[in-house]
Amino acid sequence: MGRRSRVAEILVAVLLLALSAACGSRLPESDFDHDDRTPAPRDAVPLRVGIITSATSPVGGSAFTGPRDGARAFFDRLNARGGIDGRRVEVRTCDDGGSGVGNNECVHRLVEEDRVVALVATTALDYAGASRVSRARVPDIGGQPIGTAYDTFPHLYGIYGSLAPRDGTPGWDGKLYGGTEVYRYFKREHGARTAAVVSYNQSASAAYARLVERGLRAEGYKVVAEQVDFALPNFRAVAADLKEQGADLVFDAIDGHGNARLCQAMDEAGADVTAKVTNVQNWTSTVADDYKDAPRCRNALWATGASRNFEDTGNAAVQEFREATKDLRTHSQWQLEGWAAARWFTDAAKSCATTGITRACVDAFMNRSQGYTAGGLLLPVRFDRLPEPPKSSRTCLSVARWQDGEGWVGQGDMNRTCFTVPQLAYAP
Repeated sequence: MGRRSRVAEILVAVLLLALSAACGSRLPESDFDHDDRTPAPRDAVPLRVGIITSATSPVGGSAFTGPRDGARAFFDRLNARGGIDGRRVEVRTCDDGGSGVGNNECVHRLVEEDRVVALVATTALDYAGASRVSRARVPDIGGQPIGTAYDTFPHLYGIYGSLAPRDGTPGWDGKLYGGTEVYRYFKREHGARTAAVVSYNQSASAAYARLVERGLRAEGYKVVAEQVDFALPNFRAVAADLKEQGADLVFDAIDGHGNARLCQAMDEAGADVTAKVTNVQNWTSTVADDYKDAPRCRNALWATGASRNFEDTGNAAVQEFREATKDLRTHSQWQLEGWAAARWFTDAAKSCATTGITRACVDAFMNRSQGYTAGGLLLPVRFDRLPEPPKSSRTCLSVARWQDGEGWVGQGDMNRTCFTVPQLAYAP
């Protein structure tokens, strides 16, 4: 399995630093066959879980709330149908404010004071309390790997899995590895040969851009590097050069607002591309509004990830998610992944019902979660503590393209869109 999550991780870091510079098993369907009015036994002690989210942070108020909202929707539905072995799941949430201090406070409150049996769908900009969670042997299930914690500590189980030893040091001797499957996909499926990478003249943005450029070159692309001034970006000049260079693809290491301005400039310059490629974090239903001034570029937006398209309502598991979240104002891929994380915890807790739902039992289930898919919502997840980093890996992709009037349209079967690609080292 490749490191698809690293795209989201590094782009979040890019955005944060830029802003600071400016100032398995399947849950049986029978588990949902109970009457919605079925009450839990009066004397049943609720199962307490915690969700840590950087709901308020320098990145913006709604940037990290998707996984939390998806997980809560799952638990609400589960409780309405009887809970787990007659026990209601009691969700305790904590907003860490996007800071390390706040994160440690949330860990203290949930792990040490509230004594949650597990953390679920953690989405923390600075997961400073990760080592404390690990020392307490609290399973952290289905978290978003924004930083390196899920490739560093035992008892932490990121939504995309990990192949690293997780012995207290990130990855292998401090290095992480990422695959080139996204670049291979566009080369094989769409004949792309020239790719542009747009970045700011800012350290984190430039570092991520270099990583993307390296992967593209490994796949044989001609690479066009475009860098703009962070304070006064000239996206018109970039767009003009993209047109002149005949770029097939555009990748970026810039924030969402910058992307919208870049797309507008591309439309104005007539720079049409095969794909303007974004990631799972931007795979949302708000595209029409976010890119309202760039209709051509908007309809060239593609997203890649490791979970089933939240618009794929022909799939029973996705339809269940959409039905349970129909009252939410917007939908996103991160919401679906939060839902999957909650389902993962529920499967673990159900496996422990006869012997006692404890931290240790839930953690043991997670350690056995090879190939877990949350009923087909995720690509099979692995947790293998490999002593050496893989030189290559067979990696599958979920791919969708935005089309006005239809939303995000899936591109093929994510379980069959697979490539054996090299794994490239980088320092987090």
